[in-house]
Amino acid sequence: MHIAIIKTGGKQYIVKEKDLLKIEKIDGLVGDQTKFDQVLFTGDTDGNQANIGYPYLPKSSVTGTITEQKKDKKVSIIKFKSKVRYKRKTGHRQPVTVVQITNLK
Repeated sequence: MHIAIIKTGGKQYIVKEKDLLKIEKIDGLVGDQTKFDQVLFTGDTDGNQANIGYPYLPKSSVTGTITEQKKDKKVSIIKFKSKVRYKRKTGHRQPVTVVQITNLK
């Protein structure tokens, strides 16, 4: 099986074809094609073939289809100081994009 390691949103992801990937929000509508050019590694799971970039592989790309634009689960932020009756609670929902990987080159 062919795999690749891509970099997007300051993070690295191991992907293969038909994977669903939840990443930082990228521009685009549901159904649009997106292309990831920052490919760090391509190879097989058997270990027969491996291409390592320095830092990226030229002429390599991973394409995917945007399947969903949504907000992630809520994260609670609590500030508390003892003995002074100070307590604050807020929340945050990070926007994310769900991408289905369609092609590894």
